[in-house]
Amino acid sequence: MKAAHIYGARDIRVEEIEIPALKPGTVKVKVEFAGICGSDMHEYLAGIYPIRKQPVLGHEFSGVVTEIGEGVEGIMIGDKVAVEPLIPCGHCVNCKRGMVNLCTNSQGYGYSLSGGFAEYAVARQENVFVLPDNMSLELGALVEPTAVAVHAVRQSQLNLGDNAAIFGAGPIGLLLLQAVKAAGAGRIFVVEVSEERREKALELGATHVINPVTTDAVQLINELTNGGVDVAYDAAGVQATFESGIHIVRPGGEFKIVSLWEKPVNFNPSLIVKTEAKISGSYAYNNLFPEVINLLASGTIDGNAVITSRIALDHIVEEGFEQLTKDRKQCKILVNMNL
Repeated sequence: MKAAHIYGARDIRVEEIEIPALKPGTVKVKVEFAGICGSDMHEYLAGIYPIRKQPVLGHEFSGVVTEIGEGVEGIMIGDKVAVEPLIPCGHCVNCKRGMVNLCTNSQGYGYSLSGGFAEYAVARQENVFVLPDNMSLELGALVEPTAVAVHAVRQSQLNLGDNAAIFGAGPIGLLLLQAVKAAGAGRIFVVEVSEERREKALELGATHVINPVTTDAVQLINELTNGGVDVAYDAAGVQATFESGIHIVRPGGEFKIVSLWEKPVNFNPSLIVKTEAKISGSYAYNNLFPEVINLLASGTIDGNAVITSRIALDHIVEEGFEQLTKDRKQCKILVNMNL
């Protein structure tokens, strides 16, 4: 089968490899759609992560079941499915605390196991979720990033009617926007440099969009909210958004960091001491795929709105990874294995 192998920074090659072996308790999936994630971009630009044990990327993917291993129940050949990439050990301290997303011995499809940028994938039945008939396989590939956004909102202290701000209107930022709206946020501020992404944020329910290049976002948000938002979410991961985020959270509010960071930031802790605001992180998700599938299938969260391109696996570098480095109009690029 064809698969996209990563060898290092800016070195991804589509090659012929063996289909992963079907084992008891696993299913074989013909991959239909796979999304390029921000973490994939970090890896593409910066080189191979220490956790990588095999070279096939792709952890946001959906497909159709073509073969079932011994002992598999509740999944049938022909089922449309989304695959959850995280595989917790179930035995470490964090797993026993119920924080499986923070497992210290985790594995994952697209990380330590062959991922979704391939014609076929083999996954444990526990990681395979059947999609409803009315849900497309394209939306199936959006379950994983949507779960990231939903988890972040659930972990935050956002309450019905609260004001929220989101820095960055890429895929996660736009999904965060819809998640905070679904959770009952009052005013929603989105800070984004791209005009196209700001327009999309307005379409999806933002009450205010701000270009930080031309407008002082901190001053404007603090004025409009009389002292800051209740919760701010960082989906950009740069020094400027960190600084702005901690300056627009009201006393006692929360700055929730969802993004991955390539560089450390400079930070004066006195800013938090004097306001008793909280800085917290959000990593992946915890047993959320069924709920997120329902949110996408019902249209409560519009996954189609973040999809901007569909490309062939053979063109994953030039039309996918490289395109995302230079075209701010792009949001979620899906690899369509049938092209």
